[in-house]
Amino acid sequence: MANSALEIVGLLLTLIGLIGAAASTGMPMWRVTAFIGENIIVFETRYEGLWMNCFRQADIRMQCKVYDSLLALSPDLQAARGLMCSAVALGGLGLLISLVGLQCTSCIQNNDRAKRLVLIIAGVMIIMACICVLIPVSWTGHVIIRDFYNPLLIDAQRRELGEALYIGWVASAFLFAGGSMLFVCRRFPSEKGSYNPISNDIVLFS
Repeated sequence: MANSALEIVGLLLTLIGLIGAAASTGMPMWRVTAFIGENIIVFETRYEGLWMNCFRQADIRMQCKVYDSLLALSPDLQAARGLMCSAVALGGLGLLISLVGLQCTSCIQNNDRAKRLVLIIAGVMIIMACICVLIPVSWTGHVIIRDFYNPLLIDAQRRELGEALYIGWVASAFLFAGGSMLFVCRRFPSEKGSYNPISNDIVLFS
């Protein structure tokens, strides 16, 4: 029963982390620029994401424009795109594979060892998805903080941390927790039908 509860908790944590990773990938709020012109009435907020740029002036609806070409993007942005898409793919596949190895499912019958192996593979894939989220989010955050304190840049060139970065950090934590639970809980045999080699050896030699 304890293993089944851990499997369900790990599955839910993975699902929450996967939703957060997908949301962070699609959101344009990776870099935020708040620009106030000489006239204080003119206020414009610009957002830079993996797929588009957006800006909003005062109470006007946000307007977004998709990047024209992939080759025109900076190397860090291209790497972030690839890693975030890989994270969503790995997390989704790990989530689907983990459903096969749960104790409450009957996809694999009468083979507890195979179920354990399936869950271990799923847990490794989900932890890899966590790493794929953590690298671009932390890299982008480091670049933003470094440039913010760069005295050679003017105020209009400085960026601030966007909401998508915080969502990415939280999503990576959920993915790590969910993947670790799925990886660990099935390494220990369940009480029902568990194999104890010490007790069996005692029976054979008595």
